[in-house]
This record gives sequence, C-alpha cells and structure tokens, in this order.
Amino acid sequence: MITTSARTTVFDIDGTLCFDGRTIDRRILAALADCERAGHQLVFASARPVRDLLPVLDGAFPAATLIGGNGSLVSVDGRVRARAAFEAGDLDRLLTEVERFRAGYLADGPWDYAYTGPADHPIRGRVDQGGLARRVELAELPAVVKFLVVDATDPAALAEAGRALGMTVNHHLDEAIIDFAPGTTNKWEALTSLGIDAYNAFGNDINDLDLLRNARHSVRVGAHPGLDGVARVTVAAEAEAVAAEISRLAAAPGR
Repeated sequence: MITTSARTTVFDIDGTLCFDGRTIDRRILAALADCERAGHQLVFASARPVRDLLPVLDGAFPAATLIGGNGSLVSVDGRVRARAAFEAGDLDRLLTEVERFRAGYLADGPWDYAYTGPADHPIRGRVDQGGLARRVELAELPAVVKFLVVDATDPAALAEAGRALGMTVNHHLDEAIIDFAPGTTNKWEALTSLGIDAYNAFGNDINDLDLLRNARHSVRVGAHPGLDGVARVTVAAEAEAVAAEISRLAAAPGR
C-alpha cells in the first residue's frame, strides 16, 4: 500500500497521452508537470508492461506510481512487482486455444517477454523500446502476467474462449489484437489494491472502463463508443486538447 492524497490523478498512456506509440507531446508533459506542482499524485496505468512504460515517460515524473499489464504489474518507488499472474493450468488451457486458432502472441513476464507473432507486426515497435529486457522462450518466463494475441484464424472465437476460461479479455478491434489478463485483473482493481480509491482519471479505451467509471472526475480522450455515458468530460484525441484538459484539472480547486 502507498500513501495517497485525495488529489490523485491516473492517466492511461496509449491513445490518451501518447499518440505515436513512442513519445508524449511536450505540451502534455508541461501540463502533467503543472498537475504535479498543484499537488496531484500522478499514476500512469497502461496495458503496456512497466518495462515499456519507462521509455515513453523518458525519465519524467520519477515519483509517479506505475501500473502495467492492465493491472498485473505495479511499480512503486521504482520497485516493480507482479501482483497477478496466470496459474499454470489456466495458461496451459489458453495455449491449447492459441494452438487451435493458430495464433501468434506476445507473452510478458515481470520483465522479459516471449514473442511468436509476425516480425513486421506494429506491436513490435512498442515492445522493449529501451532495450531493457530479453526476448526469451515462453517456458523461460518465471511467470506470465499478460498475454497478447496479435494474429489468429478466428480472433473473436479465441476471445470468447478466453472469457470462458475466466480471464479478463479485451478485444481491440481497431488494432486486431486480443489482450488476456489473469482472472479479474484490471487497472482499477490494481489501483484499489494500492489503497487508492479517490482519484481523477483520463482514458480512451474499453480497458479504462472501470477506471473511469469509479473516478471522482473522469475524462474520455477520443470517442470510443464503449465509454459512452461513462466519463464526465470528453476531449479530442489531440495533444493540444488533452494538455488543456489536464491544465484545467491542475487549476481546479479541490480536484
């Protein structure tokens, strides 16, 4: 558990703060700094593992708490730990379905990863950008905290098979990827496990649903239809609009 203030603000990364898969616009960085100076505790919560959050943040906001793998990893004071991982039997059952649908995947351990998908898949550009980890065989990972399918013969059927196994499944139709997490793990559940229950949140995708739904003040970036009616505010998925909304939050008394 970490010490929190009521002025905690949680930010998704891709599609919320980062629009090119690699960097955060300087205007957004400046607004985030304003937020921190105004007394907000910053939390970055992403589908990325912590390893792949670090290059995007590029050393900024070292005091921030990081939630990775859609809640399966947390980093507090620079110490990364896995808080949820696939049970061996569950992973074996998922791999059976993966083989049935001839799927390629990215499997993340607490730090290293295994990859069997196409060499030219766009996800490769977002994996280990900082050269901080090793690509290993799946059996070499001490635990699997996140499993991302990047191609399959029938993605929708594979997603349903994962749900039938009791896993948290996010099928990102726009990117044609399926994100599997162990059990009921999600960003909001990880946040509450850290003792944070009063917070503001910015997000853009269906994996931010519970995070936005339970926030004191919630901002949807873009127009994902799965988040209709969930957030209090919607802003365009553009750096200028996001930076302006963060600055408004920083200036608002009591938020």
